[in-house]
Amino acid sequence: MPAPHRAGPINTQIIRANSAPLRLTAPTLSRSFRALFRDLRMKTFSAKAADVSRQWWIIDAKDQVLGHVAERAANLLRGKHKVIFTPHVDTGDFVVVINAEKVRVTGQKEEQKSFMSFSGFVGGHKTESVRSRRGRHPELLVEHAVRGMIPHNCLGRSVYRKLKVYKGDQHPHAAQKPQPVSLSS
Repeated sequence: MPAPHRAGPINTQIIRANSAPLRLTAPTLSRSFRALFRDLRMKTFSAKAADVSRQWWIIDAKDQVLGHVAERAANLLRGKHKVIFTPHVDTGDFVVVINAEKVRVTGQKEEQKSFMSFSGFVGGHKTESVRSRRGRHPELLVEHAVRGMIPHNCLGRSVYRKLKVYKGDQHPHAAQKPQPVSLSS
């Protein structure tokens, strides 16, 4: 009959980073391996929604490319410019976009890009070009572009509520003293 398997000798020395070798004793052996390196672990910061301070930003979309305006607004709304950014917490700021009717689209998108909506009823399929939407409701151009760049969940809906878009250069948020945002173009 074969002899039962025995483990090899226990290594009694563990070398820690930047320290002298640690001699393991009986109580130390009973603790978990992770407990030996407790002081070497790093802590991950997670922002709390109540601790976030919110700023107001203003973006002038006059003669700016729609995608550039939407990308900058989406990053400010999410809070990606802050060091306390946490993906699952709303750490973003308020964003006011003015002159939405003067935003620029590149290429042939003015005539070729179409927006589709469906009411759910028979014959309820409607299609609209950028040109007709700009004439009817120009704020929807910026709102639709920004909505596509933020998460499509509950967090995204709360982030989206902080976006304010106006077709002219007048807005009712002067009391909040929004800071201008420069778009590199």
